[in-house]
Amino acid sequence: MEEKLEKLLGTLERMRLDEYVEYVTNRKRLIWQSIFYGMLRGFGFTLGFTVLGAVIVVLIKNLVVENIPLIGGFLAEVVNAIQERM
Repeated sequence: MEEKLEKLLGTLERMRLDEYVEYVTNRKRLIWQSIFYGMLRGFGFTLGFTVLGAVIVVLIKNLVVENIPLIGGFLAEVVNAIQERM
């Protein structure tokens, strides 16, 4: 019985259950950390979408320059509309 108890205690120490319980019980820290991580995720999404949008605009411009017959006119209108908004 004592051997099983020692094994269980060793397992709990490796899990760092005490640190997790302390982390969860500190509500103020948990709230601030969640807000901070949320802001970072929002900034990351915004930055990623901006870079992706810029790459797409450059690709569309290159397609218009190559003058693909079927979609060249449509893409030219899209690029002109984007440039007017900038």
